[in-house]
Parts: sequence; structure tokens; C-alpha cells
Amino acid sequence: MTKLVGLYPGTFDPVTLGHVDLMQRAVKLVDELVIGVAINRDKSPLFSLEERVAMVEEQIAEIVKTNSATIRVVPFETLLMKFAEELNANIIIRGLRAVSDFEYEFQMVGMNQVLNDDIETVFLMADARYQSIASRLVKEICRLDGDISSFVPSGVEKRLKAKFAKS
Repeated sequence: MTKLVGLYPGTFDPVTLGHVDLMQRAVKLVDELVIGVAINRDKSPLFSLEERVAMVEEQIAEIVKTNSATIRVVPFETLLMKFAEELNANIIIRGLRAVSDFEYEFQMVGMNQVLNDDIETVFLMADARYQSIASRLVKEICRLDGDISSFVPSGVEKRLKAKFAKS
């Protein structure tokens, strides 16, 4: 039987409760889940790659305790499909929050299928509690001294507050 490897890619700048929810649900679908932390120079992330990887690793530490699947965090700066091929991934896992997410993701799936039609994309709908959460908005709320405790894990909240206290 073929080992099922799932790839959940993102910039995770920062990781939110929505991301964590998807990780918890995605790990149930595969034998191995790779969280791909993207280096995307076009996005100008607030957190360094090392900081983003550390935040994701903190979150998966709890998930690993209750699941039989292997979970690992791997940074990448290449075409997503090339990265998936390097990992021998069978599926790419993406989260959907709203119709606007679907339109973008639908286009990406079409392009990815042309690049490699052996790798499927699986969409997980965001839990209703997390549908409004976007990393971009969380950073803005934190920068303006708003309460972000219902959007991010406590360790991420501390890191965000420390980032904005320095600026």
C-alpha cells in the first residue's frame, strides 16, 4: 500500500487558530503531513522564516501527541508542485474560508494539474469559528493594540505583541 503524504503549504505569518484547526484535521487524512512554510519574498513577512517555522513546530507538538501520522515542518522556496514532487506528496491540502478563497484556489488547481496531474488538491472548509481569521488582519489588529487572543495560539500572541512593541 502506498504511503499517503499530504502537503499543507502556507506562509504562516503568523500561524492562526484557523491554520492549527486545518493541521489537526488534515493529519487524519494522511500517513505523513508536511507543513510547508513558504519563503515568499513578494509578501514581505513580519516574521523571519526561522520564527515562522518555530511557531508552526510549537503548534504541531500538541497535534503529534494524539495522532499516529508523522508531521514535519519544511521550509521551501520553489514552485509548489516541484516541492510536492520532492516530498513524494500525493495530495496538497488547502483551506477555504470564503468564496473569494475558492476563486483563487480554483485557478491554482487548474494550473497545478497541468504541471502534475498525479497530485490531487483537497480542500478543507474552515471551521465556522475561524472563517474570518486572516493573518494579515490579525497583524493589523495587534499593531493597533487590539485583542487577538481569539485568533491565534497564546505563544503566537506573545510573539506578535513583542514584534509590535519593538516598532
